[in-house]
Amino acid sequence: MEIEIKFIMNIILRFLLNGLAVLATAYLLPNVDVTNYQTALLAALVLSIANVIIKPLLIVFTIPITVMTLGLFLLVINAIIILLVDYFVSGFDVKDFWWALAFSLIMSIFNSIINDLLKEKKARD
Repeated sequence: MEIEIKFIMNIILRFLLNGLAVLATAYLLPNVDVTNYQTALLAALVLSIANVIIKPLLIVFTIPITVMTLGLFLLVINAIIILLVDYFVSGFDVKDFWWALAFSLIMSIFNSIINDLLKEKKARD
């Protein structure tokens, strides 16, 4: 029971921090606008759903291009996902592809920091 509560609290904390990361990234980039924190949370939610459902499909369909570019095409896929979120979430606006690419790079850095902070320490055997 305690493990389940801890797991759920970890998911909620990650969600709130991802919303904050979306807001901070929009603040850092001049051509990305987020109206408020609720919109940032919605963008983080839609981004998470798109990363789980749409991104794997895009990766499978573009395996040859990804292999030929040594994985750099994955950056293009990330930017496309950001532009998709821009399309579906009102109040979250990204000017063009290049700003979506910059947004995805900065969000990757923030997500790495969040994952590092929330990573549970493994017990030493």
